[in-house]
Amino acid sequence: FGAGRRGLLSEALQFAKECNIDIAVICETWRQRREAAAARVNKVLGTTPEQVVHYQDVLARKDIDAVIIGTPDHQHCTQLAEAARAGKDAYIEKPMAMNMKELITAVDAVKKHKRVVQVGTQIRSLPASVAARKFVTSGGLGKILKVEQSRNGYKPYWHGYADPTLKESDVDWKAFLMHVKPRPFDADQYTAWMGYREFSQGSHAGLMVHFVDLLHFITGATIPRRVMSMTGTYRWKDARTCPDTVEVLLEYPEGFLVRYNTVFGNGSNNYLKFFGTRGVLDASRWSWKDPFPISGEGSQDADRIKPGETIPPAESTPHMKNFFECLRSRQEPNAPIDAGYAHSVAAIMADISFTKRKEVTYDPAKRAIRA
Repeated sequence: FGAGRRGLLSEALQFAKECNIDIAVICETWRQRREAAAARVNKVLGTTPEQVVHYQDVLARKDIDAVIIGTPDHQHCTQLAEAARAGKDAYIEKPMAMNMKELITAVDAVKKHKRVVQVGTQIRSLPASVAARKFVTSGGLGKILKVEQSRNGYKPYWHGYADPTLKESDVDWKAFLMHVKPRPFDADQYTAWMGYREFSQGSHAGLMVHFVDLLHFITGATIPRRVMSMTGTYRWKDARTCPDTVEVLLEYPEGFLVRYNTVFGNGSNNYLKFFGTRGVLDASRWSWKDPFPISGEGSQDADRIKPGETIPPAESTPHMKNFFECLRSRQEPNAPIDAGYAHSVAAIMADISFTKRKEVTYDPAKRAIRA
């Protein structure tokens, strides 16, 4: 579902032959993208997928085993829950949810119908991430004290998607809106939907979830106990409603603080670091080959990380390939549904905090956010 610029079709095509996967249907509300995606499948696999506009037509087919959901954020949970009820496994893009009600509904449907779900937080599948998890959970960094990411850019990422030339006749506007309040066709809302809060909540949902999921994976932490956030639009003031600046603080019950921030208007000062009593793990660069460097910087403890020390390497399986393999093995994939639940709660807490301008807490017993 969705043949836009998230890159999921490319990943599926990369491993389809190796994993004996048939891409049978392309579901997309934008005609030109739907046709282009079908042509790509034909070129790579030599098959001709059916082209449909409405995802319900895919779920009704008995010969479909799984779906890949790469649609706008506001559609994710509805499509995931309906896919689970239809007996389909799913790869679901991040962020998995925009509010707690839809999140709980989707998670419960997946578990009730025993579906294999891979959440699209693929950074945890990097060999460097797997190696870092083993290193950190075995005490290699000592006690974790703080984790921080600063992820900045000159322009908001949604600027690059805008296409003012789009014609209403080339898309299904109603299918795109789904449950969002009806309104006249707007090419900018359709193409640059990531910049509108009815369709996507901002960088704390679009970017922070990768960071939060990675720190959950590496440290073994679960869901933040309390969150505070502030946002604003200070540089890129236009019709779009997502803020260009975000600052989020999260406190975890495991006993450490997390800080995330984004500034659009200046692309400097990008980093992602884990601070422990033995030193620092730098996870700023994400690649399949490069490990995360470590150092004893900042520590004066006798057991601090020694100069030249490195994290032992680890093997991993690419995220999409892991999903394809789990469709047959029925094993839990690298980013299971509970991982998606955890990153979604963190993002939703940040969103509620800035809209209500107050600290919010999470009640795990009732699966509820308190403001």
